[in-house]
Amino acid sequence: MPQLNTSTWLITIITMLPTLYLIMQLKLLSMNYHLSPLQKNPNMRMFNNPWQLKWTKIYLPHSQPQHS
Repeated sequence: MPQLNTSTWLITIITMLPTLYLIMQLKLLSMNYHLSPLQKNPNMRMFNNPWQLKWTKIYLPHSQPQHS
């Protein structure tokens, strides 16, 4: 029965590690990350929502005036 030739395994593993590292670095470079809330520009224009244009108040049943 022939033996398995493992003489090239070390070179293969040693070259595989930097290659995988470079591939991962290139993948990470191409990704787009969202900005954290602290890095956002504070002068950004807010969206106009209808509920921001007028004053509203929710009346609870206990906060209504009593009619006697």
